[in-house]
Amino acid sequence: MKVVLLGTAAGGGVPQWNCACGPCAAVRRGELSPRLQDGLAVSGDGVSWWLLNASPDLRLQLAATPALHPGPGPRDTPVRGVLLTDAELDHTLGLLTLRGAPGLRVHAPATVLHALGETRAVLESYAEWRWRQVEPEQTFALDGGLEVTAFPVSGKRPRYAGESTVEGHWVVAYRLHDPRTGGIVLYAPCLAGWPLGFDDLVAEADVALLDGTFYAPSEMGTATGRTGGQSAMGHLPITHTLPELRRHPHVRRVYTHLNNTNPVLDPASAEHAKIREAGVEVLPDGAVVEV
Repeated sequence: MKVVLLGTAAGGGVPQWNCACGPCAAVRRGELSPRLQDGLAVSGDGVSWWLLNASPDLRLQLAATPALHPGPGPRDTPVRGVLLTDAELDHTLGLLTLRGAPGLRVHAPATVLHALGETRAVLESYAEWRWRQVEPEQTFALDGGLEVTAFPVSGKRPRYAGESTVEGHWVVAYRLHDPRTGGIVLYAPCLAGWPLGFDDLVAEADVALLDGTFYAPSEMGTATGRTGGQSAMGHLPITHTLPELRRHPHVRRVYTHLNNTNPVLDPASAEHAKIREAGVEVLPDGAVVEV
């Protein structure tokens, strides 16, 4: 299994267009590398590729990844479809970039499919797609040989769906299994808490790509001077998850979905040193992981 980190930043990317916090300013000065919004591309055979989430930066991400370039025919694409972890705009707006490509398959929980009802109607006027409901803990196969299982991790709804009457799991993590190699990748870019049984998912993985949005609970207020809001965003800070990850030294552990305020963006920071000491990584956009 091959995994490409198309982007590693939280919503807005780094730098965020309207933010002059420390990391954003450092990127603009050329001191840190910019980061696009979070998403993966995965393949079991190097031919059929699947996107995990579709960020607003998707056009740039597709262009920057040779394995996802079109061909051999003028309208052929190796992209077979998308797996959505949730209905957040940062993870779904990129679907509009894919309009006009017939036959794509989109897998998502029932809550997410419902929230995207109007978006689906727009996209269906461009090309016929297949929308597949993901059932918790029920494994399904992807073209290219991978097996996927979704595990509910949060009930956090996107802001635009706050009044939705639909009940159920709004955020899932995906377990990607390559039956030919036995390799397992766990992808959970949104963790509002550390769910019961999540330790078992991390323990069996070869690679765990996990929510590293914020380093500390008060980070956004400290970095931007605006208090409030962070706790409602549904992201457990690194100070809470790092002790959990220390229990799994045999697993390759990677933080992704990094907010523009997060000090671990700076490799010279004390916070980055702490996660490195624990054996946890922060990888750049475009990094490739093979399992």
